[in-house]
Amino acid sequence: MILEFEDERSLLSDEAKALMQRCADAAQAAEGVSEPLAAFVRIVDDDEIQAINREQRNKDASTDVLSFPTVNYPAGKTASACSRLLRREYDPELGACVIGDIIISMDHVRAQAAEYGHSERRESGYLLTHGLFHLMGYDHMTDHDKPVMRAMEEKTLASIGLTREEETVTDERLLELAVKMLDYSYSPYSHYPVGAALLAKDGRVFTGCNIENAAFGNTMCAERTALFKAVSEGVREFTAIAIASRGSAPFPCGACRQSLNEFAPDLRVLVTWDGNVRETTLRALLPEGFGPASLE
Repeated sequence: MILEFEDERSLLSDEAKALMQRCADAAQAAEGVSEPLAAFVRIVDDDEIQAINREQRNKDASTDVLSFPTVNYPAGKTASACSRLLRREYDPELGACVIGDIIISMDHVRAQAAEYGHSERRESGYLLTHGLFHLMGYDHMTDHDKPVMRAMEEKTLASIGLTREEETVTDERLLELAVKMLDYSYSPYSHYPVGAALLAKDGRVFTGCNIENAAFGNTMCAERTALFKAVSEGVREFTAIAIASRGSAPFPCGACRQSLNEFAPDLRVLVTWDGNVRETTLRALLPEGFGPASLE
């Protein structure tokens, strides 16, 4: 999903923007929309969002997030069932269907992050995800609609390892995320699914699964899938990885050990299979490993 940011006073950090992009991509995947989507995201303070709320909704109060969808979805329908309506909003300059505008107040982000005990970056991600599901046809005004929308938000956030309950990701949570990734494994040749969850130093979790290929040499392991996702978003420091499979202990292969060693030679490694859990370190798995320091 394309996010077009308007942040005239640079209220939002680059790190928060990167997380919001991950949330947007995960939200579109959770909704199951194949059309390219785009949304405009405006970052403001409480005074600005109050003025917008007053002008657009006749409510003279500040709030955390406002959403203005461009698509008028039929009753009971959301974006995944409305391809024709989405295509009417196609913007050739963006190369995507514009689903609406989201306004986020950074004053509320700071206050709510402090209240919930997590980072402003995470709170920004939550609010964006909430706003995007409004743009995709969800609402929470009735007892019937609220749990449906909330379930989609939770599904999205869980898919990228973003938990509201805790700032520190526990080993148990990391293992759960690795096990969950087994469902996404593409392993028609080996029939050995592997899932991985890589914990960055800043608390973010990047997940991956093994992706096999008829040309066997093109197969990608779960650990490297997670690692490359993280590095492609600018992350360079990691503290732990959880790896899951079935039938036998999924210790990382030599290529994965070498790839992980490039960024995290002191990485903690957790492996789980059939209810078993083992813990070791990358140094134990790759003694005298060759890394950047070897070239100094």
